[in-house]
Amino acid sequence: MANRYDRSAEDLGNIIALEHVNVQVQDQGLATVFYISGLGLTRDPYLMTGVDNMWANVGRSQFHLITGKPQVLRGRTGLVIPDRAALLGRLAQVQKALAGTRFAVAEADEWVDVVCPWGNRIRCHAPDPRFGRITLGMPYVEFDVARGTVDGIAAFYETIVATPARVVEEESGRVARVAAGIAQELVFRETDAPPVPYDGHHIQVYVADFSGPHRRLDARGLVTEESNQHQYRFERIVDPKSGDTLFTVEHEVRSLRHPLYARPLVNRNAEQSNRNYAPGHDGWIPEQTAVAMDDPRAAMRGRA
Repeated sequence: MANRYDRSAEDLGNIIALEHVNVQVQDQGLATVFYISGLGLTRDPYLMTGVDNMWANVGRSQFHLITGKPQVLRGRTGLVIPDRAALLGRLAQVQKALAGTRFAVAEADEWVDVVCPWGNRIRCHAPDPRFGRITLGMPYVEFDVARGTVDGIAAFYETIVATPARVVEEESGRVARVAAGIAQELVFRETDAPPVPYDGHHIQVYVADFSGPHRRLDARGLVTEESNQHQYRFERIVDPKSGDTLFTVEHEVRSLRHPLYARPLVNRNAEQSNRNYAPGHDGWIPEQTAVAMDDPRAAMRGRA
């Protein structure tokens, strides 16, 4: 045969998509200023439209922002945001409105680090081939974990969740990278920082094999909620051999039969305004074609 391909490069593993990060916020107004006006995300126009919860769309993923005692993810959420200059401009515009909060912005060559009003860290990247075709999205969620835990964490996801995981040496130390969908990962980075108590924030994933992980989790007493036919939850990541708890973060696990699976999300073009309005460019394409990715300006405009 003339063509030979690495077919394994197309394998996803059991986690099909990393759909949302859920943290409580103290004030919906400040959350709107930061996530919608500052980051340039889009409030879901169809669900959670009241004053006590907001779903903020970022490509095919979301932040779920429930009013309550603020929660802080122990790590950071990685986002792809299409235009760095426009992002910095929006963040500068909201600085006054967020004065007196923990809001902060720090620039680096390859990203912009942003802190939400309550301390959640978000790292914003420009579109890049390492994020596939994503021009707007959530390519990873990263957690800070104790030294000596990443081997067990990787083994947990491979053995219990049945999704690929690998441990790599990086400049900062050892890191477990867990496949969590197309161009999406859960990242666990070892650190010497003192552990921060878990405050109840959670992540949500869709899995293809729904019953297999449930059976293995249940056998170890790890299922914490039998939500409904399409969903369950667990919190503890354990060493598959010893059973020792390595890290705690709630996973909301959904099947592909869940009514919300693959629900189309509305994403706006955050560069549109009443002053520069261009008909036909209100929406944003979160994943561009390969041709568009060859032209960064086309990807930033969302017009490919």
